[in-house]
Amino acid sequence: MLKQSLHQKLLQKLSPQQIQLMKLIQLPTQAFEERLKQEIEENPALDTGKEEPENFEDTLANDVDYDDSGNEKIDAEDINIDEYLSDDEYPSYKTQTNNYSSDDEDKQVPYAAGTSFHQSLKNQLNTFRINEEERAIAEFLVGSIDDSGYIRRNIIDLVDDLAFTQNVFTTEEKVQDVLINIVQRLDPTGVGALNLKECLIIQLKAKSENKIRTLAIKVLEDAFDHFVKKHYKKLLEKYNISEEQLKDVINEISRLNPKPGSSYAGNNKIAEQIVPDFSIKIIDGNLDLTLNARNAPELHVSREYNNMLKGYQDSKEKTKSQKDAVLFIKQKLDAAKWFIDAIKQRQQTLLVTMSAIMHRQSAYFLTGDERKLKPMILKDIADEINMDVSTVSRVASSKYVSTPYGTKLIKEFFSESMKNDQGEDVSTKEIKKILETVIKEEDKRKPLTDEKLSELLKEKGYPIARRTVAKYREQLDIPVARLRKEI
Repeated sequence: MLKQSLHQKLLQKLSPQQIQLMKLIQLPTQAFEERLKQEIEENPALDTGKEEPENFEDTLANDVDYDDSGNEKIDAEDINIDEYLSDDEYPSYKTQTNNYSSDDEDKQVPYAAGTSFHQSLKNQLNTFRINEEERAIAEFLVGSIDDSGYIRRNIIDLVDDLAFTQNVFTTEEKVQDVLINIVQRLDPTGVGALNLKECLIIQLKAKSENKIRTLAIKVLEDAFDHFVKKHYKKLLEKYNISEEQLKDVINEISRLNPKPGSSYAGNNKIAEQIVPDFSIKIIDGNLDLTLNARNAPELHVSREYNNMLKGYQDSKEKTKSQKDAVLFIKQKLDAAKWFIDAIKQRQQTLLVTMSAIMHRQSAYFLTGDERKLKPMILKDIADEINMDVSTVSRVASSKYVSTPYGTKLIKEFFSESMKNDQGEDVSTKEIKKILETVIKEEDKRKPLTDEKLSELLKEKGYPIARRTVAKYREQLDIPVARLRKEI
């Protein structure tokens, strides 16, 4: 049996402008520029500031009604054209004072070009005299090499893939022969190895032979596990050599490249250029914050759309086609106004957020000493600038700031707090920096264990458990004591 009832709900929905603003805030500089170009292409009523000033002010109507599906209700008879036309020569937002200049930053983005890593390897195959089958196998093997220079697959799997994808039916012995005599002879030396052990041996064999290199090859071939785990006593006993000879072997191997592919300047992973969104400089002992000019474009409404509205206003007889045109124009003008407003709010949000971060971490920005970073979480900044935590997170997670000490990701300035022995809040960044310094200054012949590191930190006034030391050490990408040992 059907029943009809009435329910009352209280819902909170974001307006289209708010959604647009949140998306713009999250974008870093280069992505923001791409979004700006896209909007200009899609909205013909929006132009950049490169043209002459327009007789148009971006004071569009703010009161917009929406139907149940979220679309704007528009009636040509209700449009007040005077609201869209102005005698002012410049839009109001252009006259506002900002602490950035269009000349502050270079607006040209360089692009890398060149031959990719894999293409370079394929080009080198032309220097070998090989038949069609060997070339097909060699090109397939080159295509299976990862960015580090390794083939991380079994030979039998490569044989199967050659049959299924390349229609090349061959044997494991043939693939192994092409791999050793062709692919592993390509430059850079060591490329095409199946594992680290093989990669290092290939590089040693490519060098001129001497006693140390011959011994190094034996160590890698017969006692690779002992070498990796730094069981030096076992190596001394196994090969009956002195500590000085073992030290020479270790130095010889340490000079090899464990990732030969990464050494190629034209690797198929082009390094992404980081464009900082902010710049912090020290001027007369004070911190000066500026916003990258590429985050502050000059936008205005197209002159053609301005003239269209004037023509519609001056016409005595308004036809249906004119009414349809003015409805289209109004939609584009509203979209342009929303976008310009969103950019203005984005600039303000970025500056307010970064300014709060800069003042809280002023001791660090003035000295560059990471031990002076104060404990700071997203909520601290959100409460200070009276914004939502999610907004601060969008700014911190994707923006960079140029400082006298390098370009930093803003989220690196955030850290949890811990109590020292005096009950004061200290940043975990400070503790990690001290831990890193202690490990750097330790006796490498007898590296400090996590337990000993915990005791030393307690002596310095940081009561930290051993497991916490281990966690921080792993976050710093520092190996355990046994693997830090040196002769």
